[in-house]
Amino acid sequence: MEKYEMSAIRAVALVGHGGAGKTTLAEALLFATGAISVKGSVEKGSTVCDFDPQEKTAGHSLNSAIVHFSDREVQINLVDTPGYPDFAGQAIAALAGVDTALVVINAQTGIELSTERMMKWAAGRALCRMIVINKIDADNVDLPGLVNDIRARFGKECLLLDLPAHDRHDVVDVLETDSGDADFDSVAAAHRALIDQVIEEDEDLLAKYLEDGQEPSAAELHAPFEKALRAGHLIPILFVSAKTGAGIPELLHVLETLAPNPAEGNPPPFFKGEPGDAPEGFAATPDPAKHVLAHVFKVIADPYMGKVGVFRVHQGTLKKDAQLFVGDGRRPFKAGHLYKLQGKDYVEVDVLLPGEIGAVAKVEEIEFDAVLHDSHDEDNIHLKPLEFPRPMQGLAVETRKKGDEQRLFEILHKLELEDPCFSMERHPTTNETVIRGLGEMHLRYKLDKMATQFKMELDTKPPRVPYRETITGNAEGHCRHKKQSGGAGQFGEVYLKIEPLARGAGFEFVDRVKGGVIPGVFMPAVEKGVIQALADGVVAGYPVEDLRVIVYDGKTHAVDGKEVAFVTAGRKATIAAIQAANPILLEPIVGIEIIAPEAAMGDLAGDLSSRRGHVTGTQSDQGARGHGMATITGEVPLAEITDYASRLKSMTGGQGSYTIEFARHAQVPPLVQQKLAAGHKLREDED
Repeated sequence: MEKYEMSAIRAVALVGHGGAGKTTLAEALLFATGAISVKGSVEKGSTVCDFDPQEKTAGHSLNSAIVHFSDREVQINLVDTPGYPDFAGQAIAALAGVDTALVVINAQTGIELSTERMMKWAAGRALCRMIVINKIDADNVDLPGLVNDIRARFGKECLLLDLPAHDRHDVVDVLETDSGDADFDSVAAAHRALIDQVIEEDEDLLAKYLEDGQEPSAAELHAPFEKALRAGHLIPILFVSAKTGAGIPELLHVLETLAPNPAEGNPPPFFKGEPGDAPEGFAATPDPAKHVLAHVFKVIADPYMGKVGVFRVHQGTLKKDAQLFVGDGRRPFKAGHLYKLQGKDYVEVDVLLPGEIGAVAKVEEIEFDAVLHDSHDEDNIHLKPLEFPRPMQGLAVETRKKGDEQRLFEILHKLELEDPCFSMERHPTTNETVIRGLGEMHLRYKLDKMATQFKMELDTKPPRVPYRETITGNAEGHCRHKKQSGGAGQFGEVYLKIEPLARGAGFEFVDRVKGGVIPGVFMPAVEKGVIQALADGVVAGYPVEDLRVIVYDGKTHAVDGKEVAFVTAGRKATIAAIQAANPILLEPIVGIEIIAPEAAMGDLAGDLSSRRGHVTGTQSDQGARGHGMATITGEVPLAEITDYASRLKSMTGGQGSYTIEFARHAQVPPLVQQKLAAGHKLREDED
């Protein structure tokens, strides 16, 4: 491979809603730079980025894909991300590997759910943002209306960097050009607005401009342009058609001349500190001569390459055969092979510089979000964690073939490693294995992958809702456990009291025993018994949380005092105290966001109310989209929407979509609690 200076490296991500044409845009950039000789098609399943068989069948991206290409001695590392909300985890994770987010908007459909979310997430990560309006060649598009919508939604800092021209067959630059023909707006006016916005970032240049009226050169504008991008003071708008190629050369020129290199973007939010310590900021500098520091933002369970860690180099020069540490690990591994990814292909390289995206394979210690480094000076360095939506959509799964349970857990663990928004949990109280994701489509993809790649067939059913129990008052509990069975006996006596904590505080265990009435050696056994009681639940068999347990007295026996006796005494005393402390059941409440035709809003709001939910906001998305879609936000108990996907489909004719995210726990109504408690008692009687 060609060698590049660090200043000639760019790292960008294509983000935005599904159907915006991100994968086709990546294909157009690869073709325009000669990285591929023939442009592939999403419809034909022949693109570089959508190489997974399931992606080819679905007709859209399900995973992020990494490619690289070069033009005019600049190397661009690009991450193509999925756009549908169900696969947001892959898109959000990509933000940790780049300096610039290209937010792609479909000119036909305008600003959609993931457009807004990715703008917000990229801003929260302090990335430079650019908006790329794609599909400008499509029929019945209102580009001036869409630009107005963008400015209304995202601010006046969204300014035109080019304009469509000659009936959308090409585009004209407005930074270096102040005249020419455009399909709408004035090139001169767009040029003036852009210069005025950028020049505010350089006081000397601004003063010179105001004094003598001389317009700054493109070279003089570069530094303030970068500063405006970093500060979010400027969000350029560009126009392209990935299908016809209009605007592609201009987009490449912008990436090469205006997108930040690793030294120009905002520094990554690294910090140093042991778990539990107050973290201190750590400045990673993109200096090829310093120690290596890289961050893993993607893990792939490749059937041929094994476990693959995909990372961004932030500092130092990573060379083949380097000895690297993973996080706080004491033993290094040898990076015997370094790769750059080109879709499904692994291209072996000898060196990776700051700003480049690379990969290593067959290193079991590597996990998502791990930091790789080559010196113990960088121990305990971490990158500020990304905020991911909490996976709430659940399915209980069980193997069709007996004896496959252990293999199922191994497969699910691999899938968890690949996707920060997919999780597996085993509920001991329900004996259910539950997989959770961001939506029905997300879970269906995982089930299909297990069936096709791993040959694992599963039966599924709705999971039991993860209720919680807590207390509303103070109470005391006591148990004297005494057992005599001919030989050595058992004896342990525990007095404790409990008190409620704030919601979400968890559990506290306090030892206030004095005078050694319960020897210190037995206190872990008491705590073990308390924890057992909390895990098993008291009201309806669900975990108890948000309480403090204070052990203040007890008794032992010189001969019969045993660990098992204090476990039992601690458990039974805790149960007695909870029963006396006005216990209640809590249910998970989820925030729900529904996008559907405006005509269905009344039915949807009424349906939400009938499910013990309520609407918190509505927003019409008319404007440039022009096809009457609207967004409803609200809150609803998770127990009430286990069948919501099919219900929404019937109410909207298949045109609606929704996402849910955990909001809080709330007390269940008394009738619901009675019903759940009765069901628990019935199961106990049967057992």
